[in-house]
Amino acid sequence: MINEKLERAFNEQINAEFYSEYLYLSMKAYFERMNLKGFVNWMNVQVQEEHAHGMGMFDYVHERGGSVELMAIEKPETNWDSPLAVFEHVLRHEELVTSKINALMDVAEETRDRAAMSFLDWYLKEQVEEESNVGGVLATLRLIKDDAKALLMLDKDLAARTFNAPTIG
Repeated sequence: MINEKLERAFNEQINAEFYSEYLYLSMKAYFERMNLKGFVNWMNVQVQEEHAHGMGMFDYVHERGGSVELMAIEKPETNWDSPLAVFEHVLRHEELVTSKINALMDVAEETRDRAAMSFLDWYLKEQVEEESNVGGVLATLRLIKDDAKALLMLDKDLAARTFNAPTIG
């Protein structure tokens, strides 16, 4: 049975994962308006990943005999000044998610729940990958600046990204 304090912390993180999904849907809509289909694809993969992350935690809480309490999802931002501004937001957001998962790990450690620590280890490794991927796109966008041709080349590259359902835990 999962500890009550840890269950609450997982429920908060589930909300954060679904907020991330919602945020990336908003970013996907922004890129749809710009007709940047590769960026749309990149965000769509993010949407699917965040959904999988949230459901992984959702299922884990139930597997441990806990209860999932779904909370309201905050309204995400809907407009940005540029693709660069979007990806700067993505990096800040992923860094925030990393800090939240670290805090969840702290609760797992405090409650001495080794199963939860083992489960959360996958999420921590995933966050390293997330921040690295975003950092790569961000570095390219910073090089591009206002070069429309280069932006379209990046858009084409981002169209190749595919979703691979994660094996969580």
